[in-house]
Amino acid sequence: MLSVTPRAADRIREIQAAENHPLPRIRIEVKAGGCSGLIYDLSFATDQRPDELLFTAEGIEILVPKKSLLYLAGTELDYSDGLEGKGFHFHNPNAARTCACGISFAV
Repeated sequence: MLSVTPRAADRIREIQAAENHPLPRIRIEVKAGGCSGLIYDLSFATDQRPDELLFTAEGIEILVPKKSLLYLAGTELDYSDGLEGKGFHFHNPNAARTCACGISFAV
């Protein structure tokens, strides 16, 4: 359902180790906001909430609230540190448009 590139998985593990998070487990949510209407919220997680589904990709556990799943189906989480911007990037086939900075999207 969701995928994580090896570069993103490596960066998640690096941050996890630097910040002493117990597990390589992240939560990805879609929330209202941004200039296109929806934004991604990516954070470390310890406990699974009752309304969340658990996926594993590249050794990273991913928690996704059920209400966000429709927006995220088929999405790939990548990491880049190149000239076009450093950070995590979501490649979402469901996004009909994104803002210029790539932070928000619409379906």
